[in-house]
Amino acid sequence: MSNDFKLNVIVRDDTGKGASRRLRRLAGEVPAIVYGGKTPPQKISLPHKDLDYALQNEAFYSHIITLNIEGKNEEVILKDLQRHPAKPVIMHADFLRISKTQKLSTKVPIHFINEDVCAGVKLGGGNITRSMTELDITCLPADLPEYIEVDVAEVEVGQILHISDIKLPNGVESIALSYGEDRDSPIFTVNKPKEEVEEVIVDEDSEETVENENKEGDESDEKNE
Repeated sequence: MSNDFKLNVIVRDDTGKGASRRLRRLAGEVPAIVYGGKTPPQKISLPHKDLDYALQNEAFYSHIITLNIEGKNEEVILKDLQRHPAKPVIMHADFLRISKTQKLSTKVPIHFINEDVCAGVKLGGGNITRSMTELDITCLPADLPEYIEVDVAEVEVGQILHISDIKLPNGVESIALSYGEDRDSPIFTVNKPKEEVEEVIVDEDSEETVENENKEGDESDEKNE
C-alpha cells in the first residue's frame, strides 16, 4: 500500500501533565510518543491542526505514516489517540514504529457494500445490524489494507455473516480467528421484519390459548360424568 501521509514533528524534553497542558494551550501542539522496535521510546509533539486534518481521512487510522522527526524519517502507524471528552481537542497520540520484515497488528475499517440492494432487505423486508465496524488484523506493512470490503448483496433474511465469511486480502490474517473458532464473532445480520416476529408470537399465544381451552373442556366433562 502506498504511503500518502507525512507529518513534521519535533522532539520534546518536557514531561508531566503540566508540560503537556502548556504545550496544547500555548503552542497549539499535541504531545505524542513514538515507540516500538529496538529504539527507545521518544517523546514528540506536532501541530494540532496538522494531526486534526489528517484524522479527517479515514485511511489515516490504518495507513503507514511517515514522521519527519527533525529531518529523520520514521515509518509508523497510529496506535492510540486520546481526545478531550467535551472539546474538539486531541490530547495525546501514540505512534508505533514498524519494520518492513515484521508483522504488525492493528485495526482496519470494515466497509459493507451493496447494502441498498441486499436481498434480505430489498426482497425480504428485513433490517440490518452491523455488529462490527473494525477488524483486528495482523500482516506485513506492505500488505496492510486501507479497509476490508464485505459484499452483502446476497445476504438473506435471518442470515448472519461472521468474521470467517470475510475474504481477507493475501497476507492478511484475523487476530480473533487465530485464537480459535469460538472467537468467530458475527459482523453483519439481516433481521426478520418486526411484523413477522410479532405474528409468530401471536400465533404461539393463540395455540397456547386453544390448548388451555381444550384442557379445561376435558376437565369439565370429567366432572359432569
